[in-house]
Amino acid sequence: MGPHPAVAAIRLAVRRVLHDVLTDLTDLTDSSADTRGGAPLPLVLVACSGGADSMALASALAFEAPKLGIRAGGITVDHGLQAGSDLRAAEVVTRMTALGLDPVESAAVRVGREGGPEAAARDARYGALDEAADRLGAAAVLLGHTRDDQAETVLLGLARGSGIRSLSGMAEVSGGPGRSHRYRRPFLQIDRQTARKACMVQSLPVWDDPHNIDPAYTRSRLRHEGLPALEKALGKGVVEALARTAQLSRDDADALDAWAAEAETGVRDEDGRLECAKLYALPPAVRRRVLRRAVVAAGSPSGSLFARHIEEVDRLITGWRGQGAINLPGRVEAQRQGGRLVIRQG
Repeated sequence: MGPHPAVAAIRLAVRRVLHDVLTDLTDLTDSSADTRGGAPLPLVLVACSGGADSMALASALAFEAPKLGIRAGGITVDHGLQAGSDLRAAEVVTRMTALGLDPVESAAVRVGREGGPEAAARDARYGALDEAADRLGAAAVLLGHTRDDQAETVLLGLARGSGIRSLSGMAEVSGGPGRSHRYRRPFLQIDRQTARKACMVQSLPVWDDPHNIDPAYTRSRLRHEGLPALEKALGKGVVEALARTAQLSRDDADALDAWAAEAETGVRDEDGRLECAKLYALPPAVRRRVLRRAVVAAGSPSGSLFARHIEEVDRLITGWRGQGAINLPGRVEAQRQGGRLVIRQG
């Protein structure tokens, strides 16, 4: 008799991602990732909060990785936002160790204020994960985001009016410069209930973060009030439809981003300054992407840069009336000077 369907589903999702990791390693090294010639086995980490999604992921990784010649480890991040968070992190370390993961670590972070509490916590978390992955030489870090999380992300992007990139939600594979394949999300096609069921049938203890039901947080309100209201009004299937929207939007956004990257070189003068006339000639969707790339390159944090910021900069091109400099996140300024768009940190 095979495993419970929920367990089988999460294991299959993880197995597929691990195969992708090995394929990427093979492409990079032009040889299979094993111990021949004394090379160490590749390491894959799971980011585990102790919640149902990440515990199901940790369990599946511990089960599947050894069969593929992969070392499986784990890391939990202590954000320090609740009393006893250090004890909770230590408990998660114990649970991951009991699953057979090794190495297992806890990383304490200090959460700032920039971008709001949720964005600041996310930035601190990814900073800790990047540090651990670099130090341990991990080939990938698995994240437990589910189809439900994806639907919430799409709705949050829609509410902000941030454009098609926000509607594309979370990528299955992502990472920063030099780490483009670091983060993997095996569960984007799996609903939250499946992950919770997998934990229940395996008797895995889980922790429900009180922040997930705290109405002070936007995502919490969306999860417990917004999505249920949509399903009541529109019927079941809203989450699945939003997840499909994310994938379709991502395909379109990727194509437009590639177009903008190619177009950018053609709208700069010999000194590298952006020429307003050439920018004006671009399709609006491409032009705004070129502007966003330039603003981020000048030092504006991408997570704090919204559509309204880029619209203001765009008006320096399309609605020029002699207006002054535009102040942007990260102390970046954009202003029009002699037919050129100057973007720099003040």
